[in-house]
Amino acid sequence: MRPNRIMCMISAGIAAGVFMFSSCQSGYSLASVEGGRIEVTAAWDASPDSAAVAVLAPYQKTVDSIMSPVIGRSARFMDRFRPESELSNLVADILRRSASAYIGRIADVGVTNMGGLRTALPEGNITYGNIYEITPFENTLCIVTMNGILLRELFENIAAVHGEGLSGARLEISRDGKLLNATVGGKEIEETREYKVATLDYLAEGNDHMTVFTKVADADKLLPEKATVRQLFLNYVSEQTKADKKIDSKIEGRITVKE
Repeated sequence: MRPNRIMCMISAGIAAGVFMFSSCQSGYSLASVEGGRIEVTAAWDASPDSAAVAVLAPYQKTVDSIMSPVIGRSARFMDRFRPESELSNLVADILRRSASAYIGRIADVGVTNMGGLRTALPEGNITYGNIYEITPFENTLCIVTMNGILLRELFENIAAVHGEGLSGARLEISRDGKLLNATVGGKEIEETREYKVATLDYLAEGNDHMTVFTKVADADKLLPEKATVRQLFLNYVSEQTKADKKIDSKIEGRITVKE
């Protein structure tokens, strides 16, 4: 479809939307809404639209100069899936580790969501573009202070969705999404102890079924400035590269499903 036709359709759609909202006589009603995830990969480049390519050509060189430089090396292909995956473990580790710059120590627990990781990390060269594709949103680090009772409830939230990215803890969950057992740092959870949880601001608002965070006061949520997950990821890759280390992560049994 040509770009000018796309713009005409968008303009017509906007006009139609304005008309519908300005009139109560449309005779139409919404029957259903369906949605899904579309992974943006090189597969979409197989049959590019020539007109669209011509429009984008002047910008391509600038974008490539930013996104193409190699910034590190990955030891393996890392995907994201429940209950536990290499990539979700890696990002949860990065969040937990990054908290030390703001609270003086590594957080007790790191939590990220599978939905925030939009594609896999390839084996071999890592570019800026790879990190942007994995973390396209402007989610930022949020360090939450919560007691052991709420922490257990957080783990129950994670069990209910059959797993999320987790660091610093180990969970046993049932196939129907119940929490069976949980430890932090190899120890049982203490109800009265305060724990530091490094997560995303998006999750700290209670999104993606992490409802326990709505029970935590805003004063117990630290939001460092300019600490986007993407930038923390880039910082970690840079540090590992300077140390002549490849980026690596494995499935370690952090979340196991029991019969």
